[in-house]
Amino acid sequence: MLSRLNGPGSDHSRTSTLKEGLGGDETMASELTLIVDMVTVLGAAAVGGYIANRARQPVLLGYLLGGMVVGPAGLGLIALEGDIQVLSEVGVALLLFALGVEFSLKDLLRLRTIALGGGSGQILLTILLGGVLAYLTGWVETIPKAIFLGAVLSLSSTAVVLKSLIERNEVQTVHGQIMLAILIIQDLGLGLMLAVLPALTQLPETIGIALLIAFLKASLFLVGAILAGRFIIPFLVRQLARSGSQELFLLGILILCLGIALLTEALGLGIAMGAFVAGLMISNVEYADHALDRVLPMRDVFATLFFASIGLLIDPTFLLQNAWVLLGLVAVTLVGKAAIATLIVCIFRYPLKTALTVGLGINQIGEFSFVLAGNAQSAGLFSQREYGLIVGITAASLVLTPFLLKVTPHLLQYLEQLPVVGSWIRTPVSLYMAGLDEELVDHVVVVGYGRVGATLVRMLYFQGYSILVIDNNEAALQTLRDRKIPYLFGDASSTLVLEKANLKRAKAMAIALPDPLATRLTLNRALSLSPELDITVRAHANDEIDLLYQLGAQEVVQPEFEASLEMGAHMLLNLGDSIYAVQQIVNRYRTGRYRDILPERAEYWGAADLETAIEGLQHNWYALESYSPLVGLNLAEANIRRHTGATVMAIKRQKQMLRYPTGEVVMEEGDRLLVVGNSTEHEAFAKLLESIHT
Repeated sequence: MLSRLNGPGSDHSRTSTLKEGLGGDETMASELTLIVDMVTVLGAAAVGGYIANRARQPVLLGYLLGGMVVGPAGLGLIALEGDIQVLSEVGVALLLFALGVEFSLKDLLRLRTIALGGGSGQILLTILLGGVLAYLTGWVETIPKAIFLGAVLSLSSTAVVLKSLIERNEVQTVHGQIMLAILIIQDLGLGLMLAVLPALTQLPETIGIALLIAFLKASLFLVGAILAGRFIIPFLVRQLARSGSQELFLLGILILCLGIALLTEALGLGIAMGAFVAGLMISNVEYADHALDRVLPMRDVFATLFFASIGLLIDPTFLLQNAWVLLGLVAVTLVGKAAIATLIVCIFRYPLKTALTVGLGINQIGEFSFVLAGNAQSAGLFSQREYGLIVGITAASLVLTPFLLKVTPHLLQYLEQLPVVGSWIRTPVSLYMAGLDEELVDHVVVVGYGRVGATLVRMLYFQGYSILVIDNNEAALQTLRDRKIPYLFGDASSTLVLEKANLKRAKAMAIALPDPLATRLTLNRALSLSPELDITVRAHANDEIDLLYQLGAQEVVQPEFEASLEMGAHMLLNLGDSIYAVQQIVNRYRTGRYRDILPERAEYWGAADLETAIEGLQHNWYALESYSPLVGLNLAEANIRRHTGATVMAIKRQKQMLRYPTGEVVMEEGDRLLVVGNSTEHEAFAKLLESIHT
C-alpha cells in the first residue's frame, strides 16, 4: 500500500548507525531492527500526538509530523521498508475492520433519503468535478489518474468531524445528523473504491474488462460475505464467546479479520476491502461491541504506526518549495467540496443555512484518503510529487476543520445581515408550513422535536393544549402530520420563522434544541418579538444555566441536574425521609435555580470566557458616563430589557467582573456594560445611555 522510498533517503544504511550502536553485533542489530524501528516510530508519533493534542489539533496531524521528523527527510532514523511497511498494512486492516464493526445500519436508515441520495451524489459529483478539473488543468495526465484523484478528494474525515461535533454538542442537531449520514455512505463507498479502482491501472484497451471483472469479483465476494455473515460468522463468534477465554476470543476475531483480508488480497480486491467487510459481517452479531472493545487497543497502536509511516514519506523541503501550489490546492479543495455538499443538501430541500453548515463541515479530505492515495502510488498512478501534495492537502484540511466548524455560525450570522444574501440564508417558511392556522392564538410553541421535544409535545397534546412545533428536521415531522399537529419547518433562530409563530399571542414557549448556540439565539430573538413571553429552556451544561436566565428565560432545565434530583429523591425516600421533607429539599434546589448544587465559580471571568458564553449573539461593551440616566439605578429599576429589548450580561467595574448581574446591582459611573441584542436593540440602548436626565 505504501511504496518504498526511492533514492538515498530509503537506503537502509541510514538507520545502521542507531542499530549498530546497540552492541556492534551485526546479527543482534538485525534481530532488533523491528523493535528499534517500532519504538522510534511510535515514540515520535506519541510525542507528536501529545503536542497536537495540547495545541487542540487532531492527533492525526501529530502522528504525521512525528513520522516526518524521524523519516528520511528528517533525522533519517527510519526508512519505510520491510517490517514497518508490513505492520502499517496491519494497521490499515484493523482500522477498516473497526470501521465496519462500528457501522450503524439504524442510523443510516433513519436518514436514508439524504444518506443514500445525498451521500452517493456527493461522492459521484466530487469524483466527476475533481477529476475533470485536475485533468483539464494538466495536474494529471490520464483519465484513470483523474478518477482516482477524484475518489481521494471525495472522502471526508469521520473521526475529526465527529470529535468536533461532540465537543460542540452538535451531534443531535440537523446539520450534525446530515454530516454523519453522508460520512457513513462515504465509509461504505470506500470499500467499493478499494475493490474497483485498482482496475484503472490496467492498459487503456483492457480497462473495461478489468473493471467488469473487478465488479464481478466484488459482487461474488459480497454475496459470499452476506451468506457467511448470516450463517457462519455468528456461530463462530458465539462459540468463541462461550469459551470464556478473553485471549481466545481476541485471537479468533483477529484471525477472522486478517483471514478475510488475505482472501480479498488473493482475489485482487486488496487487504483493506476484506478487513472492512469482515467488520461489517461482525457488526450485526450480538458480541460485536465486545469484539470492538477487544480490538480497539490493537487498532489504535497499529493505526498510529500506519499514519506515522505516512509521515515518513513527507519531505518538509518539498512542501516549502511547493507552498503556493499547496495553498491553492487546499483552497480549491475546501471551497469545491463545500459547494458540492451544499448543493446536494439544498437539492433535498433543507434550508440553505443548514446546507452551508454541512458543506463547511465535511469539506476536508479524510484519513482514509491516505489508503486510496497509497494504493494509487503503489500502482504507479501517482508520482512522488503528486502523493506528497495530496498528503499536504489532507493534513492542512484536517487542521482547518475544527476551526471552520467553530466560525461557521458567525459567518452565517454575518451573511444574514447582508441585504441580498441574507434573504437566501433565511428559510422561506411559507414553503414549509403545514396545518398552521394563521389565527392560531393561546398556543404553546415547542422548538425542537427531538427526544425531549417529542415527550413535551405528547404531554401537551393529551392535555388538550393547542401546540405549534418548530423544527427543521424533515424526518422527525411525520408524527406531527399523522396527528395533524401544526408545525413550522425551518430554523427556529430565524426571526422570520419566529414571526410566523405568532409569539405575541402565544401562551408559552419551550426551547428543546440540541444546539447550544441555536438555543441562545432562539431565546434572544423570541424575547425581542415578545418580551413578556413565558419561555422554558433546556440547558446543555452547567455553565449555560445563569446565562439563559440572564437572557430572559422564565425557567431553565438542565437534564443531568433533574436526573440527579430524581435519583436523590428516590434514595432519600428509601432511606426513610418523609415525602414532605424530600419535596422540600427538591423544591429548594429548583427554586434556587440549581445554585445550591452548582460548582463554585471564580469571581472574575476573563474576556475569553465571556466571548465563549455569548458566542453567536450580537454584543458590545458600553461605558457609563456621569451624565447617563442609568447611573445610580439598579438593573431592576432600569428595566433595560423592557425599554430597549437588550440584555446586560456583565458589568466590569475596575478590576471586578460582575457576570450575570441580578436586579439589585446598582450601576455606577465608569462601569462598562456587556450588552447583547440585535441591531435595533443596540441602537435603543445607545440612545438610552446618551439621554439626559430631566
